[in-house]
Amino acid sequence: MIDIHCHILSGLDDGSKDLNESLDLARAAVHEGIKTIIATPHHKNGRYENNKQTILQKVDELNQTLISEGIPLTILPGQEPRIYGEVLEDYEKGEILTLNNANQFLFIELPSGHVPRYTEKLLFDIQMSGLTPIIVHPERNQELIEQPDLLYQFVKKGALTQITASSIAGSFGKKIKKFSLQLIDANLTHFVSSDAHNLSKRSFKMAEAYEEIEKKYGVDYAYMFKENAELVVQGKNVYKEIPTRIKTKKILGIF
Repeated sequence: MIDIHCHILSGLDDGSKDLNESLDLARAAVHEGIKTIIATPHHKNGRYENNKQTILQKVDELNQTLISEGIPLTILPGQEPRIYGEVLEDYEKGEILTLNNANQFLFIELPSGHVPRYTEKLLFDIQMSGLTPIIVHPERNQELIEQPDLLYQFVKKGALTQITASSIAGSFGKKIKKFSLQLIDANLTHFVSSDAHNLSKRSFKMAEAYEEIEKKYGVDYAYMFKENAELVVQGKNVYKEIPTRIKTKKILGIF
């Protein structure tokens, strides 16, 4: 397996605190069957700023340590920028890092409570610049849960999305698990990744998530998600089905 979203680099954000914790995460990843991780530290989220060069250096250092420790895991560079208006300008300045530094797929994180009004325009501009935006963990965004048609419009117009393995496994509660499965049902997501931060509360859960997907949707769906992660690493186009709308229950009122 390939995990395209993980906070395994130490001392950069709210993920791994030190090298020992990074190595513990690496061993746990290998135990789950993960062979490659794209390290995606937070960037411009109000707490952390991790530019491209810092991440590239930390990835190189961790890979050297993994080799010396005999841990069969490869770390690739990535970044998790919180959505902001100047993301493309900063990409041109060399501060924004695409997945595997391949200048093709760009993570975009939305705030947890809402969807900024300029989101659709920015996603369009990102695509016009030759990049493909991947909206991370949309299943944990409150406005998207309440108004899933927003996400349908983003995906219909070319954005991709990545849901969290822990969401499918139920670690964030029944509501988020239900919405995650609805996203799969409606072809509104394209990747399953760990978003692992630590082993105590935010671990990988990848094997558990894929077991759930295979049980509910069959082996082909699980294979598609796994294959898409590999295609991202290779900088190739991913598999995607035609998205459909999620039906929401209307609340009847008295008029």
